Formats: sequence, structure tokens, C-alpha cells
Amino acid sequence: MNPLLWSRPGFVPLLPDADEARDRAQRELADPIYRAAEPTAFDRAARAVRDFLEGLLTAPASGDWGPWAFVVLAVIVVAAIVVGVLIWGRPRGVVRARPAARALFDDDDERSADELRADAAAAAEHGAWDDAVVLRFRAFARGLTERGIVDPPPGATARAFSRSVGEALPGLAGPAAEGAGVFDDVRYLGRPGTAETYGLVARLDDTSVRARVVLPGAPAVAP
Repeated sequence: MNPLLWSRPGFVPLLPDADEARDRAQRELADPIYRAAEPTAFDRAARAVRDFLEGLLTAPASGDWGPWAFVVLAVIVVAAIVVGVLIWGRPRGVVRARPAARALFDDDDERSADELRADAAAAAEHGAWDDAVVLRFRAFARGLTERGIVDPPPGATARAFSRSVGEALPGLAGPAAEGAGVFDDVRYLGRPGTAETYGLVARLDDTSVRARVVLPGAPAVAP
């Protein structure tokens, strides 16, 4: 620009000073067009991940196998896991605590079959035949449920249980029905238990301990 123009009266320079130039630049950069052109946070994260993977998958020409060896090792571990699952199947979960025993015949007694047998024998020694009969029949039922042979629904009666026993172990159908009748007589009808009725239920329980679920046509009770 001609220097003589600066000396003319009333001349206003066209070039802004420093403060005005800075203000103009800030207003210009505030335009949404410039903000739209900036990379988003997702773009920056994607670029960082891409750079990281490229660094891992690029083996250096110098022979330094640090990152590359890590990738190879990871692939080997994954392949070993897949092969293990194919051969041995999925790993079993943590062994859970044994669930509480189901109630039998409207009673929440959670004793095991062995505990019920021991208590029945103690009652029989003292001549408490009512308790002995009831406890021994419960031991019979608990033993079959513990072994998974019979799975009665909640609230099943003794006679309903005996029918389930007959379906799973046909050889015990008759004795189980007879034992259920004795149990109901003593437990609900008030008929006194005796050494004979206790012996009947005890033999039923002893036989059930040796019973095995087998194919149709084969003997259901082991000799």
C-alpha cells in the first residue's frame, strides 16, 4: 500500500488491528461448519484401537517378536480352549450344596433315609411300634427319592407314592401298596402298630435298598 495514503486526513485503514483480527478469527472458527469437520470422540477412540491393533499385528523387521509373540500366544490359548470344549465338553459348574429333602406325606421331616432307619430301629427296641412303623416307611420313601428312582410331587400321599414305586420298580408294586396301607392305618386312622406290621415295612425297605431300575423283562430286584 502506498505510504502516502496514511498521511491523508480522514483515511481509515482497511487492515484490522491485532485485537480485531483475533475476534474475527474466533467468530469464524465458531461456525458450525468447522465443528462438524472435527473428529468425534468415537472417531478418536476407533483410531486409537486401530493403531493399537496395527502395532500388535505388525512384526518388526528387526526380529523383535514381543508384540507378535503375544498375539500368537493368545491365538494358541483360544484354540486350546476350543479344542478342550469339543473333546471334554463344557466345564461343570461349581458343585452346589445338596438341596433340602422334600417333605414326605405332609411332614417337613428332612432326615435322611439312614437317619430315619436308625430312629425306627430305636423305636422298635423300646416297643414304640407306632413310631417304628411310621419312621421305617418314611425311610423307605426317602431312600428311593435320594436315589432318584421316585420323584413324588409335593403333597403326595403314601398310596400315591406306592403307585409311583410300582411304575419305577414293578417288582415292588404289591409290597409298596401294602406298606402304604399300614402307614395310613397307623398314621391317620389311629390303628396301633405291631411287631408284625413293623416287620412288613422293614422288609419292604430292605428290599428297596437292593432294587435297581432295569430294562423291561429283567428282574427289578437284585438277588
